[in-house]
Amino acid sequence: MESLTTQEPKALAETGAPEHDRVIAGRGTPEKSWQDWGKLSALPEVDPADLVPLGGRAVVVAPHPDDEVLGTGGLLSRLSELSRNVLIVAVTDGTASHPESTEWTPDRLASVRPQETRDALQRLHLRNAQVVRLGLPDGGARQIEAGLSVLLAKFLQPGDIVFTTWRYDGHPDHEAVGRATCLAANELGLPFVEVPLWTWHWASPDDSRVPWSRARRIALDAATHTRKLRAVQAFRSQTEPDKTTGQAPVLPEHVLARLTRPFEVILI
Repeated sequence: MESLTTQEPKALAETGAPEHDRVIAGRGTPEKSWQDWGKLSALPEVDPADLVPLGGRAVVVAPHPDDEVLGTGGLLSRLSELSRNVLIVAVTDGTASHPESTEWTPDRLASVRPQETRDALQRLHLRNAQVVRLGLPDGGARQIEAGLSVLLAKFLQPGDIVFTTWRYDGHPDHEAVGRATCLAANELGLPFVEVPLWTWHWASPDDSRVPWSRARRIALDAATHTRKLRAVQAFRSQTEPDKTTGQAPVLPEHVLARLTRPFEVILI
């Protein structure tokens, strides 16, 4: 997660909200503000067994390594307990997360970040999971979007439920992957579920730019939540400071606080 359904989200579609309306800057909306907002805890809950029915397969399309765990790690762990099959499509290898770093060079990140994903999935106790890496350019939203729908079509099949980052999440790569995945799912008639990640940073409670009517909660029991927390820590390249540049972690504690709640939020 670099810092920087088939239904169209009406809250944004009707206003034609431009990209500059979703700015990722500063520390963002504090998690306490979200927790104090009663509507967050009152969102309708959805059961993983209903979300991915028996015989179905969950396909999670992740713009960067760690997006699949930050957004749906708890869900994936629950689906594994339910013996559902999982396919994770890693669109990029996250090689642009540390510009100008001599510790985390693109070559090193290309090697380390896929391994971090493998470690994280093991910590989630995932079984029946397959990972496909597309190796598209990190930070190249337009290049990503151009042919992604065609690539995805090669891996999707009847019975899939497709998950990816929200088309209006604020990060260019997240939005490009969201649009391309939506197109692929629509063309194949597959259910499409979106996951807000950077939305929690730039949005605020009751924000009209977010389609709250589509939002659902996936509750994580204590054991599942613990597994997710451990899985997130597998991404050391993202959770530790860069000694060579003095930069703070890509995923500092205040960002992780919004992404490691004992529940996950999806848009259906």
